[in-house]
Amino acid sequence: MADIRIADRTIAVLQKSLDLRAQKQQVIAGNIANAETPGYSARKLNFEDNLREAISRPEMAARNTNAKHFPIGPSGISRVQGTITKQINSSPLGDGNSVSVDDEMFDLAENQLLYEAGSQIIKKKFSMLKFAASDGR
Repeated sequence: MADIRIADRTIAVLQKSLDLRAQKQQVIAGNIANAETPGYSARKLNFEDNLREAISRPEMAARNTNAKHFPIGPSGISRVQGTITKQINSSPLGDGNSVSVDDEMFDLAENQLLYEAGSQIIKKKFSMLKFAASDGR
């Protein structure tokens, strides 16, 4: 019997992208909230390169062939995680805070637009599935 999937790879990519964009929104909000905190290092969540790399590699089904083998975790897109990096303030002046509110507001707007675009695309994909399931009515 053939492996039938209702959700294709595009939906999985969009779902993971939306999850990671929501995490990025929280990181940006934390930076904005700490804009006046002395010594605070701004954080950046980067995941785009990891997601792009996971998309370019084919997913393979993994299974253990022996009970003594280490368990095999999820592969491909589902295992993509973002990496958080700190921006250290190297300027000898000021209070050691590395948050630029202008940069954070730009990142916030960009992330929000990309989240909205992803949610609209996934909404359209689900409406096409609904149309197909209802026999085109």
